[in-house]
Amino acid sequence: MKFAKVLYSSVAATVLLMSAGASVAQTVSLGAVLPLSGASASVGDDQRRGIELAVEQVNARNGVLGRKLQVMVEDSGGVAATALGAARKLVSVNKVPVVIGEFSSGITIPVAEYVVQQGDVHINIGSSSPQVRKIGEGSFSVIGLDDLSARFAATDVFSQNLKEVAFIAPNNSYGQGVASEFRTRFEALGGKVSSLVLYSEGQSTYRRELQQIGRSRPQAYVYSAYGQEAATINREAYELGLNKTKWYGIYLTMCTSDTVPQAAKGQEGLEVASIGQGGKSYEDAYRQKYKEAPKSSFGSYAYDGVMVTVAAINKAGSADPAKIRAAMHALGSYSGATGTISFDAGGQRQDQPYDKVKFDTKVVAR
Repeated sequence: MKFAKVLYSSVAATVLLMSAGASVAQTVSLGAVLPLSGASASVGDDQRRGIELAVEQVNARNGVLGRKLQVMVEDSGGVAATALGAARKLVSVNKVPVVIGEFSSGITIPVAEYVVQQGDVHINIGSSSPQVRKIGEGSFSVIGLDDLSARFAATDVFSQNLKEVAFIAPNNSYGQGVASEFRTRFEALGGKVSSLVLYSEGQSTYRRELQQIGRSRPQAYVYSAYGQEAATINREAYELGLNKTKWYGIYLTMCTSDTVPQAAKGQEGLEVASIGQGGKSYEDAYRQKYKEAPKSSFGSYAYDGVMVTVAAINKAGSADPAKIRAAMHALGSYSGATGTISFDAGGQRQDQPYDKVKFDTKVVAR
């Protein structure tokens, strides 16, 4: 099915994803706030593609409530204030009942808090900080939070007989959460985090921080980073010779997506998984449409975010946000591209599959 993408000028550029020929009156409209520009633009574009694939498939299967589905995508630019302005536009001007997004926890949280305060439903497709749990009723996460990823990472690292590690991550909601959860889990296993550094975002160099964790002479460096900052950290770690010690990336695709292969070669880590037949079907559809492999795993979570929302709307028989919210809780479980999704009482994903991966010239299974 052919798609029309229409760009409008607003607080952030809007990408309207809907079937060609469908009028607004014949549609059910959702909103999304994604980092289509800025440090996380590569992930944001992959999320946009996941949403686009979901819309295409839903509309090919009779739509939602017998009407066409459209998703209005706003660019956050990777800036919280811009993202919040975009969410306000979607809720107050476009009158969408559901807002999907963002990627960075420090942006997702204020956006989600605003959305649920307005009585709408929020779908978290990429943020894993434990602080997401505090957003409140009406926010649902299709991606597991850092208590799940940290438990997996700590066990994976410790099982390799790596008992003393250094940890580096951004000093934001996400980085603070993943660092705290990893340390707690790793030390409970009997390991030691000899150095933990949270770096300030937006710097041109991270040599000082890298030298700081290097001084502890760990058996491995564990890290999580994204965008150009991750590329800088990997390049400078390579230049400083720190790559001679094992590196373990939490969300390795995110950590290395903008990094030159030489600087990341040999790294290991975890990746959120697209598993089973649903994951294979998603990847096949992605390759067919975009003529390349998915850029990250986060597009599949955006895809599932739309699909779960559509399932809830159909179950509710209505696009009213209160009815959608109740239907989300009543779904039970949903089999998606990222595995079986079920929500706890707080709207958080209960089980999250992860893959053990490594970086060769790209991220592959270990």
